[in-house]
Amino acid sequence: MSYSPTPGRPPGLEVLDLPGLAARARQRERPLTAPVRPAFHLVVAVRGGRLECAVDFTAYTLGAGDWLWVWPGQVLQFPDGGGDGVDATVLVFPTGFPSAATDALIRAGEHAPYRLITPDPARQAALLRLLDALVEEHAGLGDLSLEAYVETLRDLLAVILVRLVHLADPRRRSRAGGGEPFERFRRAVEEDFGRTHRVEHYAARLGYSARTLTRATRAALGVGAKRYIDERVLLEAKRLLIHTALPPAAVGERIGFAYPTAFSAFFRQHTGMTPTEFRTLSKP
Repeated sequence: MSYSPTPGRPPGLEVLDLPGLAARARQRERPLTAPVRPAFHLVVAVRGGRLECAVDFTAYTLGAGDWLWVWPGQVLQFPDGGGDGVDATVLVFPTGFPSAATDALIRAGEHAPYRLITPDPARQAALLRLLDALVEEHAGLGDLSLEAYVETLRDLLAVILVRLVHLADPRRRSRAGGGEPFERFRRAVEEDFGRTHRVEHYAARLGYSARTLTRATRAALGVGAKRYIDERVLLEAKRLLIHTALPPAAVGERIGFAYPTAFSAFFRQHTGMTPTEFRTLSKP
């Protein structure tokens, strides 16, 4: 699902409540109960009630004080259609809206292990003050010049996003993680996982040893390099099986398996199901 700004508003940031999000989804003929793969960021801040959702096939229950950040390309679904009586603010924005400097600071959030963020009371209060200011400024179209209006929204959003990234993985404040080797490895995997799943390929391409990549990945995420590649491949397989009508053999080919039997064996090994069984059980 591509980003589409509200008619009459400058593109960049949409501020909605859940009924507003549901209405926008219906306009696109994709109800919230159906799995969608947005090509934009979506941040949900729950102020009251309980909200059920799933991001990349992991189920979450959000309550008051919880934040959910969905990145472009992830599969999002609200099984109960958004829930009744849920008080939430939803921020929708394309990748290009934050400044380049902010984008560099938040890039780590793309691979945070969990989408659900629960700030402590003090940080939650500070975030809500920023969110309330953002909601108010968003509603004030016409109070400023267009350039000043957009920059105000961009700056307020940037503070919220940077804080959420660090709250999503507080260990980043006290450890070096995988450093440059892992960041280069992560980017290379995104570019090449549809062609190769071998750690040795990435090591040769980047000028590291396979052992160095494994150490860096384990420092960053707690898993080895091969497992990181396999998990990325498996995630893309699930996304394609649910969000496209491609036959399983075509899905396997797209993510680097030359033979359908090899893809089926890989998928069964990691999920206990065949690709066809997963598609049948996971679709609404």
